[in-house]
Amino acid sequence: MSLYEKLAEEVGKWRSRGYPSREYSSISEILQWAGAPDGEGFRLRIPQLRALETYWYLRLCEGTPLVFDLYRKMYPKITELLGALGLDQPEMRDSVIDGGSIEGIISRIKTDDDFAHKFRLEALRESLILVYPSYIFALAMGAGKTVLIGAIFATEFAMALEYPDGPFVQNALVFAPGKTIIESLRQLAETPYNRVLPPRLYKPFSASLKLTFTRDGETKIPIIPGSYYNVIVTNTEKIRIQKETIRKSDLGQLFTSQKEEEAKSEIANLRLQSIASLPNLAVFSDEAHHTYGQSLNAELKKVRKTVNYLAASTNVICVINTTGTPYFKRQILRDVVVWYGLSRGINDGILKEVAGNIHSFSFDDDIGAYLSYVVEDFFKDYGKVSLPDGTPAKMAIYFPQTDDVTALRPVIERKLAQLGLSQSIILEHHTAKESKSEFDRFKFKDSPHRIALLVDRGVEGWDVPALFACALARKLKASNNFVLQATCRCLRQVAGNNIKARVYLSSDNRSILDRQLQETYGESVGDLNRALSRGLRTTIKLRRLDIPPLLVKELVRTVVRRDDSNEAMSLIKPIVTEAPALLKSTYTVAEQKASDKVLKQTGDTEAIYAEDRVIDLYSAAVDLAATYRLDLWVIYDELKRLYMDDRNIPSNHLAALTRQIEDQICDYKIVEETIEKALALIRLDGFEKSVEAGAEVYTAEISYPVDKERLLIPWEEWKQKARDFGFHYTPYNFDSHPEVDFFEQLLDQMNLHEANIEDIYFTGALSDPEKTDFFVQYRGEDALWHRYTPDFVIRRRDGKCLIVEIKKEHDREHPIDGQNGQKAIATRRWTDLNPDKLKYQMVFTSSDNVAYDQLAQARAFVSEDN
Repeated sequence: MSLYEKLAEEVGKWRSRGYPSREYSSISEILQWAGAPDGEGFRLRIPQLRALETYWYLRLCEGTPLVFDLYRKMYPKITELLGALGLDQPEMRDSVIDGGSIEGIISRIKTDDDFAHKFRLEALRESLILVYPSYIFALAMGAGKTVLIGAIFATEFAMALEYPDGPFVQNALVFAPGKTIIESLRQLAETPYNRVLPPRLYKPFSASLKLTFTRDGETKIPIIPGSYYNVIVTNTEKIRIQKETIRKSDLGQLFTSQKEEEAKSEIANLRLQSIASLPNLAVFSDEAHHTYGQSLNAELKKVRKTVNYLAASTNVICVINTTGTPYFKRQILRDVVVWYGLSRGINDGILKEVAGNIHSFSFDDDIGAYLSYVVEDFFKDYGKVSLPDGTPAKMAIYFPQTDDVTALRPVIERKLAQLGLSQSIILEHHTAKESKSEFDRFKFKDSPHRIALLVDRGVEGWDVPALFACALARKLKASNNFVLQATCRCLRQVAGNNIKARVYLSSDNRSILDRQLQETYGESVGDLNRALSRGLRTTIKLRRLDIPPLLVKELVRTVVRRDDSNEAMSLIKPIVTEAPALLKSTYTVAEQKASDKVLKQTGDTEAIYAEDRVIDLYSAAVDLAATYRLDLWVIYDELKRLYMDDRNIPSNHLAALTRQIEDQICDYKIVEETIEKALALIRLDGFEKSVEAGAEVYTAEISYPVDKERLLIPWEEWKQKARDFGFHYTPYNFDSHPEVDFFEQLLDQMNLHEANIEDIYFTGALSDPEKTDFFVQYRGEDALWHRYTPDFVIRRRDGKCLIVEIKKEHDREHPIDGQNGQKAIATRRWTDLNPDKLKYQMVFTSSDNVAYDQLAQARAFVSEDN
């Protein structure tokens, strides 16, 4: 199991316990808010939230370890450790003088270039030689890596403000890729941090945050040395320890008074020194594959040299690298702590589906025929397609050279004319024809353009959700991941869209795409198509419409006014001792013998009283009545009786009046009552109703993870085994293999005792309160109320029911205090009220099967005579 998979398990356990932290409890408040902020609006996506949770798990639960130390803890057995690091090759161990010990191998990797190269350990070496914590968050494009960076430093700053003496980040340096400083700065500035931080922590954060970026021609970064809560957005060229990339335009007035080379060095040093002055620094490398993954070479060395300098000059808390890939030339990067792949992004709706829509063409030199077909095909299938906001579908065509655009644009124009479309919908953008303003506008609804002809533009970081198709005009001689980056541009998704994207390629470029997918994501075009062709949505159909409800007793608690609390409202005019607003003292300077002058008070201290502020009777009555939901005129009459002469109320009387009202009306008690309730296992009004062959049919559309397709079981495949039991809807969408195994074994047992059993229902996946009443409410460790639907209900003909929950063994760790314990306690309160009708069992299994002895209670329940 890889490191990121092990961490995902540990983080899941931490999440289920409510993110406990002995010293820094506010992290629980932050992560719970970030996962479910109040009201409608922006929310972190699932991959962003999981990455943020993992980050804080590493920070607080693991103590921000070096990567190798983290591996040692996660893999305590030497054999496991060697395997996790990819060091379990016999030839490798035998080549080490001391017999292949872990220490010997690690030392050899760090110091022996030939050894590292021979066994392809260059990526691991970079991880092992670091003296500061550095982690990679590998999230596929569209997952929101820049926003994740903002969420991390926002939560760090909030924790630093909450715990001033804690080990938290107080400054951040963000490396933006290439020429995207302003775009990254814009995204970080526009991130709604109030949806990441709870209100009480957001206010001090927003008042403290200072965003800035490195500008051309300025020798220093505009920050105060040694200050706090700065976020500096830059690219590596502007601050790293090298002067070769500093241009004359960066030199400003320095170039007029110094030699050029000296001036370049001074600018780089001044910028770097400004950042090095900042305490408690975190370094973020956005799109880190520029300097880490596919460019693990001299470029990486330059950036690492800069970060190493900062680590030696100030307190670098952590380095966070975000990238779209966990691989370097098919080598897994060992620093990866979170991996969210391309297929997962499509499965989760973050990216558009492309299954069956990667079109490959074989042609010799007739590029014109290819492009002509592409344009016609696009407008045939996407001409009337638009996003939910009305932005029409668009296409990007990538060319190797500007000469190719000049030669082939007439082909595209002729085809548009044949289709009755204007050539004005074409946007051309490249070095020979810059159209930056139109290029930036291309993503918006008001742009007239629908086809972009691009050279060296729009390959990476170009966020155009309305882009539904990408085409590569001809085979590329040198790619450097261009094919992958270009074809993926059309995958960005928006809520409400269900139209697939399309990719047009030559057969040669398809081979390049296949190779780059394998190097970057560890999957091929074929894998991608097979994974996506399964889909994520299906329709379930109710098979039984007349399922009798479960008649159970429930304990209902009601807060009511006490019987003796109906007395008429009676208020007393408060007696408030007026305190002076100011105390005034007058001083003079007195001569002393030692010629020292001191201040000496003259006269008595004088009290200065401020003019009383008042509020009219009616306004006060309206406010008090609204606050306590009382009759306005009852409050008004009482206030009028007390202040008949003044017609106004001194504002300093309101607090005392409020206390009197609370004392008289806030007298409640909790009444407990046991009621009988009919719980509908199926609520027909929550399903879509239609008529087929004269019969009513109820259906609903569901989504499910692609890796759980085998757990989607239709009744038709199991009807011989199930006979008349189960499948009140079809297909059953099980969540785990143990659930399937339990169901299968119980069907066998029930068929042996069918006279006893009415039915078995799989209820674990049907939890929408609009579709079922069968759920238990429990109060979680977050102090909020949650719904829990157990997995199975087995009902006997005598009306008795056995409720069963199936869990993996690792969920047993916190059976009482954890979430599972709370679910069990809530369900047992329910069954305790119905001892003659309900029983409950939670089954834990360490495999994909439920052991025979674990079925003992269920078998006994099924076989017991009525």
